[in-house]
Amino acid sequence: MKTQQQSLLFLHMSVLLFGGTALFSKLIGLSALDITVYRTGVAAIVLFILLTLQKKKITLASAKDYGIAIVLGIVVGIHWVTYFAGMQMAGVTIGIIAFFTYPVITVFLEPLLSKVKVKSLPQTKDIVIAVVVLFGIFLLIPEVNLGNQITLGIATGVTSAFFFALRNILHKNYFSHYTGPHTMLYQTLVAFIMLGLFVEVPPMQVSNNDWILILLVGVFFTAMPHALFASSLRYLSATTAGLIACLQPLYGSVLAFLLLNERVNVLTIIGGILVVSAALFETWSVSQGR
Repeated sequence: MKTQQQSLLFLHMSVLLFGGTALFSKLIGLSALDITVYRTGVAAIVLFILLTLQKKKITLASAKDYGIAIVLGIVVGIHWVTYFAGMQMAGVTIGIIAFFTYPVITVFLEPLLSKVKVKSLPQTKDIVIAVVVLFGIFLLIPEVNLGNQITLGIATGVTSAFFFALRNILHKNYFSHYTGPHTMLYQTLVAFIMLGLFVEVPPMQVSNNDWILILLVGVFFTAMPHALFASSLRYLSATTAGLIACLQPLYGSVLAFLLLNERVNVLTIIGGILVVSAALFETWSVSQGR
């Protein structure tokens, strides 16, 4: 198998695993916060072992980088808690669709956090795409009332998308000189320490079945896909990675249907197509410098 083909396989495997992560919000009998705490703890241990076996440097280059790592860990911790909470409230399919507003959020957020020229600010097409996304999200909402679980789940999913976009921008601007596994080690460790202070169910009270699922999500659906994703970028462009990552809602929805028997209505399908299409277009458009 050629190197580029192997990288493409790694990329699809990582996106499939990322899509499967959402299932654990329904399979594990814990709150979103507790799932995130134990998931990040397991992932941090696995990533530390991985980097040690590869004889990679664990420490960071400067005190400033440690400060950035803490900020990134806090942001990614909030992202993961809201990600799982959104799935638990709205369901896997709707939750993933709400989360995939992040490419559009990124377009509007990045100029505020980066030293960019005026021409890099959102253009008319970005406004149109944002309206398309808002309409797609509107189709998902059963009623405009945060007392409704699905509506609250969608709002939580969009919040998760905001923090994911923020993490990506901060990482790109201040932390991209480190490898994927290296940066994820610090992000998962900081998230674990921060959220561990608020854990509701202590380790000894977690059931054996839930521990097995936590190990699965920590090792095979967190540490492994991040390592595969980072490896794929050695021979594939960031554009290719971004476009294929937009398949995550499809993978997640199919897995939710097969494993959780989660079904969706026509409006959800239409809304999902609008949101994901917008994500695909923005990813392609940014890569073309348009």
